[in-house]
Amino acid sequence: MAEPRASRTSVRAAGRAFSRFWPHLRHHVRPERRLLVLGSLAMLAEVAMRLLEPWPLKYVVDGIVASTGSSVAGPAPANLPVVLLLAAGSLLVIVLLRAGAAYAMTVCFALAGNRVLTGVRADLYDHLQRLSLRFHDGSTTGDLVTRLTGDVGRLKEVSVTAMLPMLGNVVTLAGMIVVVAILDPVLALVMLVVLPVFLLTSTRLSRRIRHVSRDQRKADGQLASLATETLSAVKVVQAYSLEDRMRAGFARSNTSSLREGVRAKRLAAGLERSTDVLVGAATAVVLYVGAQRVLDGALTPGELTVFLTYLKAAFKPMRDLAKYTGRIAQAGASAERVVEVLDQRPEVVDASWARPLHRVRGDVRFEDVWFSYVPGLPVLRGLDLAVRPGERVAIVGASGAGKSSLAALLSRLRDPESGAVRFDGHNLRDLTLDSVRRSVAVVLQESVLFRGTVRENIAAAVPDATDEQVERAARVAGAHAFVTALPDGYDTVVGERGGTLSGGQRQRLAIARAAMLDAPVVVLDEAMTGLDEQTEHEVVDALGRLTRGRTTFVITHDLDAARDCDRVVRLEDGRVAASGPPHVVLGPAGQKEVGSRG
Repeated sequence: MAEPRASRTSVRAAGRAFSRFWPHLRHHVRPERRLLVLGSLAMLAEVAMRLLEPWPLKYVVDGIVASTGSSVAGPAPANLPVVLLLAAGSLLVIVLLRAGAAYAMTVCFALAGNRVLTGVRADLYDHLQRLSLRFHDGSTTGDLVTRLTGDVGRLKEVSVTAMLPMLGNVVTLAGMIVVVAILDPVLALVMLVVLPVFLLTSTRLSRRIRHVSRDQRKADGQLASLATETLSAVKVVQAYSLEDRMRAGFARSNTSSLREGVRAKRLAAGLERSTDVLVGAATAVVLYVGAQRVLDGALTPGELTVFLTYLKAAFKPMRDLAKYTGRIAQAGASAERVVEVLDQRPEVVDASWARPLHRVRGDVRFEDVWFSYVPGLPVLRGLDLAVRPGERVAIVGASGAGKSSLAALLSRLRDPESGAVRFDGHNLRDLTLDSVRRSVAVVLQESVLFRGTVRENIAAAVPDATDEQVERAARVAGAHAFVTALPDGYDTVVGERGGTLSGGQRQRLAIARAAMLDAPVVVLDEAMTGLDEQTEHEVVDALGRLTRGRTTFVITHDLDAARDCDRVVRLEDGRVAASGPPHVVLGPAGQKEVGSRG
């Protein structure tokens, strides 16, 4: 009895998920109140027409039966042809009004539902971008994309094709039960006996369908993750002949998704067929009992016809409930997956007292900074470091020493667990994220470009930049010459992740993007790794122009890059082990590398 108590209808089989989802819908529903009210009025009008539709048939049947001389239908009408004509005309009007009301209901609800869920998708996308790196490090891209596109898409589809029609069917069912109870309470009781059986069956199966649907959506997410990972690394897959291995992994995930999908379909089909059996049994009983009531004079043949019509129409919502239960259960699983992400809280956020950072000189300090990726395993252990405005500092050390962690703290991609990172004496936690990140320009080892034009990629961080500003940034990066040689110049569309450009070209566009910020602090995180000698020379010149007069952190394991700095800081075990001029910290020339990335 636990399951029936937990959920009394097939809709509420997924009720917990939708109740958790509601707070994320509420502010999107409010602007659509007018459409929802109009749709509700149209739904009530459509239900009223459904209730009226069988009554012309009642007068036709009773009139014909009475005209044959039978007394079971009451007295014969004075003018049967007129009654038949009026009944036919009334039926046509009712059908036309019902069709118009149904159209208005569908359009209003569909438009409102799509607008609301489109807003939810936008919220989910924005929220994913705000979530901290710790969340993204523990998630797979394909699964997140599946939640953003597939799960929200399923909610949009089900809201139009299942939930809204089912709402109308439930209201219709309630109205018909009231009418048949007035017509004949005995027959109404016979009809109602089947409802508890249906509710118990649908509750049990819909709960199972929702669990299976959740597993299926999880399998779909894993499938998307594997496909995303493989396609994004297709060069490595082909270079190492990994096609068979990747195909086998994809086949396993694909089979898992198929298996869960078949289970969900089988359960949904079982619910629909069991509902058909219940409806058939109830119809047979009502037909027998109703015929006896007509013979006893409690009902006219026309009233029995109306009752049977209502019975068929009333059981149609039950069939639809069974048909839609599977879809709604799947939507419940999708809602749970969307809510799981929306309920995640970003770790790095603006404090209530945060203020924007203005006129930064570039004085940077790390004061007793502790930081870890895994609790209990600190990467930075009480780091103390002061960098003067305009100073160029090389950060070197072995893998895991904390070099890249230091860079992440500078941009507030992560926050320290204790201690403080300060710009011009201001704790970064007291400043707005946007102002901090606009004060730090970052050039990474892997120059990620977005699909779009060269101009859009350079001006990504400054969307209102003028053409002159874009060209100036490109000249700083030494990119203007090769950009103008492209087929469409600055309007040339680059491929995803910049795949249509060479490594050096991508790096110089990344430098141009950093130059657009005109930031007082620059972080070069292995920015020259993997470049050939000629390209490296061009990139070094571009980086020199970018960092001139700015506080610069050069995270590197290359000796030459480190020697070109004003000071070298060596990190060991999350602390500053040595700090001073390059010739003091690095020793005599001849050592090519000073440590690997960490």
